[in-house]
Amino acid sequence: MKKELLMGTALISTLGAASVAEAVTATMSGNHQTGMEFDSPDGGTDTNAQINDNNFTVSLSETTDGGMTISSSFKLMDENGSAGDLDAGFTLAFTDGSKLDVLNAGNASGSHAVSIPGSAGAEGVATTSTNAAQTGLDFATGSTVLGVEYHTASDFVADGLKMSFSASTDSGAANTATYRVDSHMALGATYVTDLGDTAVTIGAGYSGVDGSKTLTAVTNDTNGYHVGVSAVTGDLTVGVGFANGDKAGVNISSADEITGDVMKAGVKYVTGDLTFNVGVASGDAKDNTIGSSGGNDDSKDVTSASVSYAVASGVTAILGYTSLDASDEGAATDGGSAWYIGANMAF
Repeated sequence: MKKELLMGTALISTLGAASVAEAVTATMSGNHQTGMEFDSPDGGTDTNAQINDNNFTVSLSETTDGGMTISSSFKLMDENGSAGDLDAGFTLAFTDGSKLDVLNAGNASGSHAVSIPGSAGAEGVATTSTNAAQTGLDFATGSTVLGVEYHTASDFVADGLKMSFSASTDSGAANTATYRVDSHMALGATYVTDLGDTAVTIGAGYSGVDGSKTLTAVTNDTNGYHVGVSAVTGDLTVGVGFANGDKAGVNISSADEITGDVMKAGVKYVTGDLTFNVGVASGDAKDNTIGSSGGNDDSKDVTSASVSYAVASGVTAILGYTSLDASDEGAATDGGSAWYIGANMAF
């Protein structure tokens, strides 16, 4: 009985101490975007659908007596039933301006991919699942949840330079017939400078990923690099980027390997309450079943544009258009166009 009383007293004391401790600082942000997409595939039937993108994020942070900030966040997502992003780790921001992301930290190469202007709408044209062509600069940036990423302070080594390094280890997931990422190492850098009235941003990164699967040997793991440049002069933004790499575990079966490259370019212009975006993306890939060689050519050529109008503070109306030309295994397929009209409310 004495032991139970002591345990009960200790529990009450602990809860009492916790109840009077200061809470961390919490902030909330998010958006509600909804609209209609009108899809016109080549050789198919026109369709339309309501597209929602609703996000609610809670950010938490606190600063220690030594000046280090500890932060984390989680995202709750919309009425469509998505569980949200609940697997964020922690970020430790140090007094010298550097910081360390711990757990599910991501890939340092992807962190420095330059944003290239394109349509702000939510439209898109679907392609066959066997088309392995990529259209993102960060397509070769895998990682596991057991990872960290270190970010240097600004002006690292040289004025305007900032770098990142990331690594992850085997997540412990069971090895199956589907390709899984076992580990990665990556480097990324961003350099910002002024050329007269123009602010120039250069971003680049390299990532190497090791993975495995049962039954068939993996001959090419995911490895790749990207480089991009963005220039801002007043209300005009121009961006261009290029990426090249090998990627394993693509498409529905996760049983393919690809060698591919991506080129993206875009322009954004702001005048008053209006924002005009135009972008192009071209991706080419040669895909094989894991363990084989040779391969056939896949491609995607995307052109997109949008007009956004700031209706009120935090409220933006969007009209977007996307056109796609695609080929799979060297034969034209799944091209088409799509329109989007909707609005976004951010808080």
